[in-house]
Amino acid sequence: MELFKLNNVSKAFEMDGEVIRALHDVTSTLDAGDMTVILGASGSGKSTLLNLLGGLSRPTTGTVEFHGRSLYDMPGVELATIRNRSFGFVFQSHHLMPELNALENVMLPCRIQRLSPLEARSRAEELLDSVGLKDRMLHKPGELSGGEQQRVAVARALVNRPEVLLADEPTGNLDFKTAEGIHDILWESCQKEGRTLIVVTHYEPLAKRADQVVTLRGGQLTQRRG
Repeated sequence: MELFKLNNVSKAFEMDGEVIRALHDVTSTLDAGDMTVILGASGSGKSTLLNLLGGLSRPTTGTVEFHGRSLYDMPGVELATIRNRSFGFVFQSHHLMPELNALENVMLPCRIQRLSPLEARSRAEELLDSVGLKDRMLHKPGELSGGEQQRVAVARALVNRPEVLLADEPTGNLDFKTAEGIHDILWESCQKEGRTLIVVTHYEPLAKRADQVVTLRGGQLTQRRG
């Protein structure tokens, strides 16, 4: 079932008086429940495309549809609600709150959803256990390794049980073995829960697991599999 549809999407930025064209006339569809990998070199438009899909950045031209509705024609409040309830985000930098422990960091999105403290804690504990951090829940980010911090970030992205998980170079700062562990967690979240997973990466081995691979070069869609 079609979940996202991009129709002739372009995105341009102005920087120091110069127009930077990040995406050029991209048209594609992404299906619900699939794992899609977006490949490309640095500067090819991968992160820009992910931000457009996640409702974080408006296209210069074209439309981005989610469940058949144009994301950027929605009222701002509705778009914000979809971002919080339907989308989970994992970035290369974990963006954890340094003064909070792992459990408190994972519980944060639940406060926006206004879940009860009991339900929020239950979900956070379950997820931290599932990513192998059962014994590290009360540690603050500064007391965790880079891989452990990223696993906390993945648990935080999943705590609101999003329909779509969007990950932007989630293992770019990690060693190979740690990165493989994060990839396994992302893959399993898609397989077990039927969740749609969209991953921006330059790590081609991850693409072997994907249902669909989209390759960008110079802001243009140059290859697609699936």
